[in-house]
Amino acid sequence: MATVTLTDLLKQVAGIFPFRRSISVSGKFDLTHARLRQLVEGAASQLLSAGVQPGDVVALTFPNTVEFVILFLAVIRVRATAAPLNAAYTCEEFEFYLLDSESKLLLTSKEGNEPAQAAASKLKIPHLSATLPAADSEIVLSPTQPESANDSLSKLTNDPSDVALFLHTSGTTSQPKGVPLTQQNLYSSVHNIKSVYKITESDSTVIVLPLFHVHGLLAGLLSSLGAGASVVLPAAGRFSASSFWSDMNKCNATWYTAVPTIHQIILDRHLSSPEPVYPKLRFIRSCSASLAPAMIARLEEEFGAPVLEAYAMTEATHLMTSNPLPGDGPHKPGSVGKPVGQEVAILNENGEQQGPNANGEVCIRGPNVTKGYKNNSEANKSAFQFGWFHTGDLGFLDSDGYLHLVGRIKELINRGGEKISPSEVDAVLLLHPDIAQAVAFGIPDDKYGEEINCAVIPREGSNLDETEVSRFCKKNLAAFKVPKKVFITDSLPKTATGKIQRRLVAEHFLAQISTAKVPKFGA
Repeated sequence: MATVTLTDLLKQVAGIFPFRRSISVSGKFDLTHARLRQLVEGAASQLLSAGVQPGDVVALTFPNTVEFVILFLAVIRVRATAAPLNAAYTCEEFEFYLLDSESKLLLTSKEGNEPAQAAASKLKIPHLSATLPAADSEIVLSPTQPESANDSLSKLTNDPSDVALFLHTSGTTSQPKGVPLTQQNLYSSVHNIKSVYKITESDSTVIVLPLFHVHGLLAGLLSSLGAGASVVLPAAGRFSASSFWSDMNKCNATWYTAVPTIHQIILDRHLSSPEPVYPKLRFIRSCSASLAPAMIARLEEEFGAPVLEAYAMTEATHLMTSNPLPGDGPHKPGSVGKPVGQEVAILNENGEQQGPNANGEVCIRGPNVTKGYKNNSEANKSAFQFGWFHTGDLGFLDSDGYLHLVGRIKELINRGGEKISPSEVDAVLLLHPDIAQAVAFGIPDDKYGEEINCAVIPREGSNLDETEVSRFCKKNLAAFKVPKKVFITDSLPKTATGKIQRRLVAEHFLAQISTAKVPKFGA
């Protein structure tokens, strides 16, 4: 029977590439693929001894550390469900996520996490901390567990239908939706990512994004491990601009994946404090938010590698479409590329497929797509119609089959009957040489129903003001798309993965100028 579980794939990789490096903990130690498998099996036995049963949900809140990687893989090895959580959550947020996921155990680093532990204690959920003192030691769970249950582990066989990962959407809705993802979903996504980027055992990357989110977890970590390739975990457990290129050089990195805000940080660091040498990259990948064509050109020029924009979401276990590698087809700036390992269709409101260049809702189906949200029949009813999963994104497929996103359907600004895509305004704003980041958003308006505003972060050292931004918009946008008000700021509300959320931005800036009730954009 063909391999269709992530656990079996990683077992195969450990057999084929036992002595190749799998994980480097920057400045500390390396693990081979065979050693990683030993550590995962040992940790899995300890989890069984701690009472974890198949089907249980285990919450994990860690920085980007080797302990997280081992425990995540150990949880799914025992046929339980891993629920990674952002370590920066408040106690109240942890309480919501632990309750909503029905977690039976909380795992943290040795240093612990006070808000998470307080929430777990309140909910009477047991807590264990984990540490790996050295490459040749075993993972230590504290409080220590009874003798490992190796016999029990050998009797456990992973199944494609096992729910291996439980995440919450980080999109524009006000209430996160729980997304169960199976072993087959994970395997399919890893296969898709490996195939489109031709990731092999010769590749290496530095993990830039948090591993509690599908972008970092699937595209960065699991696709690498599933190909016999290697990853570097930064010493601080998170992205650091000051150590990024040093880590990339040490591991002879061949690629990296990030969100646009991090690409901007990497580029700014390079321009202000260039490295003496850079690794030769096969490609740079960008996902989770739109990357301005001007930024793509600058990254390619500075780092000598193609920048491939992709399109992904939690419900698809990350990847849906991507621009191909140079030898596999043209790269179209402004497009998120072609479907990878699944079907993509543009549907109208009646579920009818649209022809080339016709706008509609982007819909997908394939083995990487979740079967449905947890305990949310209303969301499932609207998301799964006509035999497709509905992404909520507006877009079109061109005559070459490349997908172009127009915006979130629920984020479209209705200004007196004119539908304005805020992402189109974003793209124009980012063409201005003195604008580093920009986001357009709708606000209530007595005359038009909605009016368009924008917030911009100027480039360091520039003297950008509202008048100049308005002048630039009037020159490059139709009159009805020009933002009525411009906010100049030094920061924008973002998710933990660096994604700018229009709803949060709208609420933030509207609160500064009005006591009017703020609509939940995208809700």
